[in-house]
Amino acid sequence: MTSSPLLLKQLWHTPLVNAVNQEIVYRDQLRLSYRDVYTRIGQFGAALRASCVRRGEVIAVMDHDSHRYLECYFAIPMYGAVMMTVNTKLTPAQIAYTLNHSGAAILLLHADFIPVIENIRTNLSNIKKIIVMTEGATVPQTSLQFDDEYENWLADRADDFCFADFDENMRATVFYTTGTTGAPKGVYYTHRQLVLHTLAAGMALAAPAARQRLHNEDVYMPVTPMFHVHAWGIPYIATLLGVKQVYPGRYTPDMLLKLIREERVTFSHCVPTLLRMILTAAQSSGVDLCGWKVVVGGSALPQALAKLALEMGVDCFSGYGLSETAPILTLAQLNTLDSVRESVTDDALSTLCCAGRAIPLVDLRIVDDTMHPQVHDGQGSGEIIVRAPWLTQGYLNNPEASTVLWQGGYLHTQDIGTIDQDGYLYITDRLKDVIKVAGEWVSSLELENALTLVAGVKEVAVIGVPDKRWGERPMALLVVDKALFRESVIHDQMRSLIECGSISKHALLTQFKLVEVIAKTSVGKIDKKALRAEHATVP
Repeated sequence: MTSSPLLLKQLWHTPLVNAVNQEIVYRDQLRLSYRDVYTRIGQFGAALRASCVRRGEVIAVMDHDSHRYLECYFAIPMYGAVMMTVNTKLTPAQIAYTLNHSGAAILLLHADFIPVIENIRTNLSNIKKIIVMTEGATVPQTSLQFDDEYENWLADRADDFCFADFDENMRATVFYTTGTTGAPKGVYYTHRQLVLHTLAAGMALAAPAARQRLHNEDVYMPVTPMFHVHAWGIPYIATLLGVKQVYPGRYTPDMLLKLIREERVTFSHCVPTLLRMILTAAQSSGVDLCGWKVVVGGSALPQALAKLALEMGVDCFSGYGLSETAPILTLAQLNTLDSVRESVTDDALSTLCCAGRAIPLVDLRIVDDTMHPQVHDGQGSGEIIVRAPWLTQGYLNNPEASTVLWQGGYLHTQDIGTIDQDGYLYITDRLKDVIKVAGEWVSSLELENALTLVAGVKEVAVIGVPDKRWGERPMALLVVDKALFRESVIHDQMRSLIECGSISKHALLTQFKLVEVIAKTSVGKIDKKALRAEHATVP
């Protein structure tokens, strides 16, 4: 019997029959069909062979979200090489570290990032070839030596390159965590893992009867960088479904809104800060976002932000996962009755903002310090641990951290949460972010959610700061609209939530500090490590 390994090339079988003329759009510059893109993927394979690329060799990509990046998602691993996605938001030193640590031999480089590579080129020990990507313009003057331009590299290649079968456990991708502690860590995935994640996450997204779903009539546009955890794996799902895909290039509010409006985008994913930016821009410009569905992840979705989005006609809901989990583990989709209602109740709003329920094939548990499972009653709390067929098996060339990650046979998320009787997961904090006040744990996420409901609060981050009397106490960093904000309202809000048992009584010890900006990581998450370093001094 001939085996059929789970390889990324198999995701193209159905769309090349059912959606061959479907569009893949790049900004307002280019329209391709699925047939066109697959032809270019074949040319890409021929270009790799002409460049003498070996199986297992690492090819790095440094681009904005584009049709080219989608081609890289498939052509590089389908050839048998490994796609390394460069986080363009890291510092030049960190970028050099990740390129060297991954062993990348070829770099596909967008012209916008030439200055970054120009400054670190002498430190890149393994890069032997650079292919520059341009937008049809002349390549900028630079000291870098390019081996070819991307379109020229593909041009005149045969488009019938045969992507052979090989072991489904061959590595397909590698990328690096954002390095909030120590050097960035390499996370890697095989073909088998990515195909299984695509099938399970795609099934979960397609399952609801009405809202919070992705189906084959949707128009998809990522608003999560394609360098970050395969853009949450959704370009693979979108390709399998054969939906229209829209790639926005460099993110700007005007371009994102233009594409949502003109291309009739109906499904995206992003972090809360980007959702807020788009909603604000839409309010200013009068763009109607009704019918846009958005999965929000990376950090907790504040209920106030979700409520605003829903009022503007946006069907927003949370998702949860890690770089180490490919990433989707859970989705906050409502039960059928709630999902078909015209209005969303307060309970449903709370559900939409929680982490959600496990997608198929995910074994998700909350455990105490001894790995003993906690009761799913919405009260029992513990660390979230998981198993699924697609989780990374470790960190690249880092056996010590890999052992800690998989201690006891489950992947340790370092997140604390509860699971209610309906299976919904609620994240209460990160292990390193919980605040211990007079011996009692206080959730920074619960405080943040409470504070976002106060009029005039635009953004909030809560950290623990040293305190001589209490050991630690919460500090809330607030970005506010000064015309609307009143600090006295915050204290009333706190007392009300304490009285109903929603937050700890120690929340009354919270210090409040108005700031102009709140530090973010390279992928838009609140950087609490940086905030603690800046603000956590003993009074």
